[in-house]
Amino acid sequence: MSLLQVENISKSYKQLQVLHQVSVDVRPGERHVIIGPNGAGKTTLFHCITGLTPIDDGKVIWEGEEIHRLYPHRLVHLGLSRTFQKNNLFGNLSVEENLHLAIAARKPYRWQLLKSLLAFPDLKEETESFLEQWEITALRGVLVNNLSYGEQRLLEVLLALASHPRILLLDEPTSGMSPAETAQTAAMIRRLPRSVSLLVIEHDMEVVFSIADRITVLHHGEVIAQGKPEEIRNDGMVRHIYFGGGAKIHA
Repeated sequence: MSLLQVENISKSYKQLQVLHQVSVDVRPGERHVIIGPNGAGKTTLFHCITGLTPIDDGKVIWEGEEIHRLYPHRLVHLGLSRTFQKNNLFGNLSVEENLHLAIAARKPYRWQLLKSLLAFPDLKEETESFLEQWEITALRGVLVNNLSYGEQRLLEVLLALASHPRILLLDEPTSGMSPAETAQTAAMIRRLPRSVSLLVIEHDMEVVFSIADRITVLHHGEVIAQGKPEEIRNDGMVRHIYFGGGAKIHA
């Protein structure tokens, strides 16, 4: 049974049809990757799933319940978290302070404005555990603005994980990275526990085939192919439309 189902979603902006009857699902523990050329509608699909963009038609279903009319913060508390193409971090705060805020966002005391967050021992303990688990203790006091671009992208993924999601949506996690940073990010994604399902938009084919259990291909806002990596690699329509006629897809 799928944890998340996107059923026949359509989205237009005036005369521009961005998505047309797109269906995607994510199964428990799955790594499902979405690929497609620029302008295929990939990020718009994420916006529709996470409540940032209202859909014109179709449904988003979470464990049998329709959720496409819920606000984004409600979805986070259900267990649906995401990253963005552009970093969404507090640049003038340290790595540790950003992590404090991400963890506190799901705590019952998050609205207690008259008391320091550091007064709550569980927050301090969980932050310390998280820093150690993901081997970023050395960066704890560094201002986010002083991190490299790749480090900022990695931090955003880790902050999304701090909300304890059941499904994590990653929008172009390796975009703009150096080869070394891309390899580091792909390795980190492969380390994520299978208790967290992934829906990933990715352009780097080496990364795609290194992490994907299943792949969906979008073109002009429509699903043109969906299947296991080997099926997508050998799909003639995908090679023709996405990679150019006769192109070979290498893992």
